[in-house]
Amino acid sequence: MDFRSPPEVIDAAIAASEFGNFGYSKCPPPLVDIVIERSRALYGWDIDPRSIVWLPGMVCALNVCCRALAQECSQVFTQTPIYPPFLSAPGNFDLISREIPMRLEGHRFTFDFDVIESLNTSPGDLFMLCHPHNPVGTAFTKKELIRFSNWIVEKKLYLCSDEIHCDLILDLDARHHPIASISPELASRCITLMAPSKTFNIPGFGCSFAVIPDPQLRGKFKKALQGIVPDPPAMGFLLAEKAYRYGEPWRMELLTYLRRNRDLAFNKISDMPWLRPFKPEATYLLWMDARKLPTDNPHHHFEQHGVGLSDGKDFGAPGYLRLNLGCTHKLLSEALLRMKIACQALS
Repeated sequence: MDFRSPPEVIDAAIAASEFGNFGYSKCPPPLVDIVIERSRALYGWDIDPRSIVWLPGMVCALNVCCRALAQECSQVFTQTPIYPPFLSAPGNFDLISREIPMRLEGHRFTFDFDVIESLNTSPGDLFMLCHPHNPVGTAFTKKELIRFSNWIVEKKLYLCSDEIHCDLILDLDARHHPIASISPELASRCITLMAPSKTFNIPGFGCSFAVIPDPQLRGKFKKALQGIVPDPPAMGFLLAEKAYRYGEPWRMELLTYLRRNRDLAFNKISDMPWLRPFKPEATYLLWMDARKLPTDNPHHHFEQHGVGLSDGKDFGAPGYLRLNLGCTHKLLSEALLRMKIACQALS
């Protein structure tokens, strides 16, 4: 996002910089405590502190999941469209990637259970879930998650659930349900990935974590980390703690701002010829179908008119586009005006 982080985070960064705190570190106990307290308060999910594994980022965590399970996993499943590292991680370890198109029900993307429940799986295979979903913005319901969880347990699969956008639920009647909280049986097969980075706009300081309740699975994950993935930096731990401890009022203001941006963008794009936007229930990202646009390359066309959208082909969905809503109303309004002009240029 373009937004400045919470003032307490900025103040802590300035103080740490003046002190010269640029070294390595181990997680301070107060950060563990606030993660546990916050998870219980926001999501009703009790986390055992022993289950937390600290990481310098989410992309490396997706790859570590594949590496940790490569010996017993024959294939990796994921839903498309999807954040690009989900598509590249399996191949880094010579694993077969199976892509499952999401089902569009009305104006909302969700699980295609008809396809999922007919998949040819083997015990030990891995399913990589993005929840809430990037790029389509779906906040999966508890009913959907229960059905999906039951299937994972029945097939004896492993699950990696990237929940990095869990604090960015835009729909007022929606709620994030950590999938590992659905059942103990599912939790024992699950690696949940979380971080303050997307919520509080501090990804450059590299502080994320995995929650892995099962000791054996956690051991495999930690072994896959060894010699390759470093601990987060001292500054990352510090700013994560400040964000989680003091950032809640800021987060509430952020959500209000993002809802306004979402509604503005959805309404404006809905009136543009050939484009079909999908209103996100979560995240600061808006997905749109541009396949009817009379051009071979929608991404390039909008770029030529001064709007840098993400190209759907990188997400496994050529002809679609992704718009980042994490900017000022003024900048978004200018982008939407340029998009309108770009559409008119094709008339």
